[in-house]
Formats: sequence, structure tokens, C-alpha cells
Amino acid sequence: MELNGSIVESLENKSILVTGSTGFLAKIFVEKVLRVQPNVKRFYLLLRATDAASATHRLHNEVIGKEVFRVMKEKYCERFNSFISEKVTLVAGDAACVNLGIQDFDLREKIWREVDVVANFAATTNFYDRYDVALGTNTLGAKYVFDFAKKCEKLEMLLHVSTAYVCGEKAGLILEKPLKMGETLNGTSSGLDIEVELKLVEERLNELKAKQVSKKQETEAMKELGLQRARLFGWPNTYVFTKAMGEMVIGHLRGNLPLVILRPTIVTSTYKEPFPGWIEGVRTVDSFIVGCGNGKLKCFLGNPETIMDVIPGDMVVNAAIVTMVIHANQPSQFIYQVGSSKRAPMNSVKLRDYAYHYFSKNPLMSKDGKLVKVAKPVLFPTMTSFRRYLDVNYMVPLKGLQLVNAIFCQYFGDICSDMERKINFVIRLVELYEPYILFKGKFDDLNSEKLRVEVKKANEAEANTFYFDPKCIHWDDYFMNIHIPGLVKYVIN
Repeated sequence: MELNGSIVESLENKSILVTGSTGFLAKIFVEKVLRVQPNVKRFYLLLRATDAASATHRLHNEVIGKEVFRVMKEKYCERFNSFISEKVTLVAGDAACVNLGIQDFDLREKIWREVDVVANFAATTNFYDRYDVALGTNTLGAKYVFDFAKKCEKLEMLLHVSTAYVCGEKAGLILEKPLKMGETLNGTSSGLDIEVELKLVEERLNELKAKQVSKKQETEAMKELGLQRARLFGWPNTYVFTKAMGEMVIGHLRGNLPLVILRPTIVTSTYKEPFPGWIEGVRTVDSFIVGCGNGKLKCFLGNPETIMDVIPGDMVVNAAIVTMVIHANQPSQFIYQVGSSKRAPMNSVKLRDYAYHYFSKNPLMSKDGKLVKVAKPVLFPTMTSFRRYLDVNYMVPLKGLQLVNAIFCQYFGDICSDMERKINFVIRLVELYEPYILFKGKFDDLNSEKLRVEVKKANEAEANTFYFDPKCIHWDDYFMNIHIPGLVKYVIN
């Protein structure tokens, strides 16, 4: 591993195809490259759309219309739109389809002739998504992007963004090593066969159609199938399971194609660029922060002895850009885990305290115009203690209400079902997030540290431009003055 020359200069005159262009990390990636190297040749942005008009609409509403491009808009003023038109080519298609669903033959051929780097950000990150949808995007989608990249005549690199949690719920030090085709996390004797999984999905969908179930029932059945299959092989949810299979596929097919797999941990708002605190949507840990701010979170799962590994989005993107430059034209596979657990650990108890203290001083406004009063959520260090709390405070009273309901059902039926639905929802939500909140492992980042050393050794200025060392983060300051204010400004409000 050796950095030859400037990272910024290496980006000059490059053509880059980006999938998942409307995603959080993809937008930060595109903005950063355009801002630091305006002489990049072209970005081809794949947007899921049926035609150019739909793609144009999505570009303006879901990409360049977002606040993340504010700094560039201030820099270019009235020239911003013309600059974007010069540097960005819209590509209508779908990463979950053969040839990325690109119907425009001439454009497809042009991309194959010109593109130097393919950056695959496309993913469905829903922990509890339909199995067919997650397989299509996270597993088959990875294969389709790989197949497309192989046809690019000038290809220097395929950058595939995965997740550090393809490891499942392992404890101890988790190394930056590839997943082997068919391996499982729990040693299931039958092994994992992706073709069998695809066939299983097809058969299940046919069964559901034969029974003429509603769309809602079909969705629930496919969601449950995903969780069942994930847990059968040792993964906690459908998202990380299908992302793991995506890694297996491209690793197995790679041959001599230059490949970098980037595994970020829990991605949070930007630390510094293009400005602190930009975020989009309620991300993993933010569900609990928002719940606390709304005064609805009465209890919290957390243990000071376990690590909650979070990393700001701009640090992930900086790591991606550095790997893209340093491994160009190297016919090998490289894996980078980008997180904070080994160098600057954080835990869920701190997260609870940050949320409580912030909203105590800066209360949200309720729908009726009143300031929301927040209480410090009760802390439970294990799922067992959390379930015991729910049983005593909710499930036992609910059974009593159900007994009354049996006598006066016309008065209490809706109340019982509504309460039970809410309790089951909370249980499911906590079960899905438990592997991340009470994570017992620590992600090795030896490869990432080698990158940091190499960049700093070559160019101190660029080490500051492409920072991704979490040791520089002061968590108290980050959450209280950057992340939670950003979440309030860009998501809650």
C-alpha cells in the first residue's frame, strides 16, 4: 500500500459511476469530490427511474436540492446549475436489474467506455425489510453492479459499500477479512446457498399469490421470512444478512478485478464537512434520540460495558475516497472497517444521557404548541431485564384489561388490541436494535490505520482534508453540539 502523489490531483479527469445516488452517503461522496476537485471529468449518477424525466425530477428533489450542497451553491451562486449540468450525467435505471436497468443503449455504451471508478452505494438499509426486496437490492444488486463494472474498459476500481455488521453478533476483535461464499455465522451444517434462498423467495411469493392474500399480508409474510432465514444462519436481521451475501457474491466472482469493500459501522451526521451536523432521515441510533425528545421513551436498553460503534458520515466518505485513489488498478480485494470502537469507543448509556440532557435544555414543541417535558429513561442493561419490565408494567395489566374485555368487549376491544400492538412493536424494535446497542465486539481497523498513516506521511494537508480518524472526536461535544442539533434541524423540524 503506497500513495503516489496527491489524492485531489488523482481525482482530476476521472469519470465515476455512482449507484444509490439518492442515499445519504452517496450524496456526501458526490458533493465532496465535486467540491475538492471541480476538474473531475464526470459523475454518472444512477437513479431508480423509468425514464430521463423521472430521473431529472429525482436529481433535483432528492440530490442537488438537498442542504448538503449548500456550500457549493454559495460558492458558485448562479453558476451552480450549469456546473452540475457540465459534471453530472443522469442515468435512469435500477441497480437491482441486469445492466443496472439502463435502457438507453448509447448511454450504456458510453459509460462502459468512459468510467474509471464504479462506486456502489445502492442498498436497502431497513433491518426488517421484505426478503425479496432486500435480496434483490443488497445481494443480486451487488452482483449486477459487479457484472456492469467488469464491462467498463478503463475500470480502475469497484468500490462496494457494505456494513461492518456483516459479522453478526460476534464478540471480541473482529478482523477485516472477507466472507467466503456459503459460510454461516453459527456453523449451520447445511451451509448457505444463495440460489436456494432465491428459489425459496420465489416459492413463497407463489404460495402467497395462490392464497390471494392482501398486499399488506404479503409484505408481513416476506418480512418474517427474511428474519427467519437471517437468524437460521446466525445473522440478527435481514439487512446485514443480505449485505453479507452481497459481499460473498462479488468476492467469489472478483477474479482480478480491483475491489474495495468498505464496511462502516453505525453512520451518523457529518462531523465537519460540508458543514457539521447534516443528516438525512432517522438513522439507527436516532430512533432513541427522537423518542427521548418527544417524551415517549420511558425506558432504554444500554450497558456501559458494551460499545456502540458510531462514525460520522463524512469520515466514511473520506475513507472511501482515499481507498479509491490508493488502490486504483490493484488487482486485489481490500476490506476496510470504518468505525470508532477500537480508537474512540462510545456506549449506549452515554447516548441516553446526551439525549436527555440536550432535550432538557432545548425542549421540542408538541403539536399543541406546548414544550415537551422529558424524563430520563430507565436503563436496562440486558434484554432479560427489559422484558421483565414490560411484563410487570404492561403485559400483566393488559391481561387484566383483556379479562374485563371478555365481559365488556364492545367497550374495551379496541383498547386491548391497540395496547398489545404497541407493546409488540416496542419489543420488535428493541430486538432489532439490540445487536447494535449491546454489541460485544470491537472492530479491528488495522487496514484503515495503514491508510491514515500513508496519507499523513505523503501529505499533511490532504490528511486534514480527508480525515477519518475517530480519535479526533470528542463525543460530548459531537452529540450535544453537532449531531442532536443537526437531527433537530434537518429531520425533526
